[in-house]
Amino acid sequence: MPRILHTADWQIGRQYGRFAPEDAAVLADARFSTIQRIAALAAEARVDAVLVAGDVFDAQTVSDRTIRRLFNALQGYPGPWVLIPGNHDAALAESVWSRARRLAAIPPHVHVLLRPDTLELPNVGLAILAAPLTQRQTRHDLTEWFDTARTTPGLRRIGLAHGSVQGLLAEAADTSNPIAADRAERARLDYLALGDWHGLKQAGPRTWYSGTPEQERFKDNGAGHVLLVDLPGDSGLPQVTPRPTSQYRWEHWDVELALATDLDQLIARLRQLPGHTVLDLAISGHIDLAEETRLQQALSVTQGRCRSLQADLDRLRLTPSAQDIAALQADGYLGEVIDELQGQQDGPEGQTARDALVILSRLLRAQTDAQP
Repeated sequence: MPRILHTADWQIGRQYGRFAPEDAAVLADARFSTIQRIAALAAEARVDAVLVAGDVFDAQTVSDRTIRRLFNALQGYPGPWVLIPGNHDAALAESVWSRARRLAAIPPHVHVLLRPDTLELPNVGLAILAAPLTQRQTRHDLTEWFDTARTTPGLRRIGLAHGSVQGLLAEAADTSNPIAADRAERARLDYLALGDWHGLKQAGPRTWYSGTPEQERFKDNGAGHVLLVDLPGDSGLPQVTPRPTSQYRWEHWDVELALATDLDQLIARLRQLPGHTVLDLAISGHIDLAEETRLQQALSVTQGRCRSLQADLDRLRLTPSAQDIAALQADGYLGEVIDELQGQQDGPEGQTARDALVILSRLLRAQTDAQP
């Protein structure tokens, strides 16, 4: 029975502006190594073809070097690759694809389909019906022609498209590049391989989104997989097996510190994080000065161990305890300043007040520690 590997939304050349330069460069480069892993998986699983359902590149303006690196990453699987443009890399008159051809960067075993067409691969028993995007957005269902497309009898009909299945995704997501929800049934497809939705999602008995193979957002939507698809000989439903491919695991934590034990639990969770984690951490609640020192130490250790840690402490209120104030020997005017800063934490200058409390407490603590 024929087996294909379905993937999409590689977004090669994607930039990560919200991250520190060191992390941004590593995350961008990880997308190339992920493609190499996909090629190795395709060879190991002995698939008959790899189908890439659009948005291979993140933008038309990627460098020539990026184009060459992408196609070099495909060398690990010598069988046929079938690629179509998506909305990020649409097949415009002048596009990343036309540059790739001028560079002679596309290997012979890679088929880039820039116009609606059928690619028959009789040696592996497949007929690929492709609906590439030739502009970034369209209001017309580009897969409509699948219904009347003729293919050689005996070949499995596989649709390859990039867009939004109508009625399946959020309303804002399916207003452009529409795809009929029953396209696979109307067009007598054995399987419809889709891109555009970055999470793993089944859109019908024979219709799937593979999602992006390298996680890139703090969403629990199944991103970071490719799909191995086996096509049974009796025209039965495809057997779809997700396989993980993501190098980094993206997580978002929303943590409230209300009790002393809450900080203990957060520090324990941070210690257990694997090194390939990209963590977005938002902390609210309140802590005293001693707890703030413990928290900053834990965050510093985690930043050195994980791929990336971004901590939002804007909603965390620093509340010095009586013991903190006593230990700092902040009586008189300094005591009044600390009281005033505490009261300003919930106002428009709250972050400034929190920062000032931290700086003042550290200065006083250092002064106390320096005394003989």
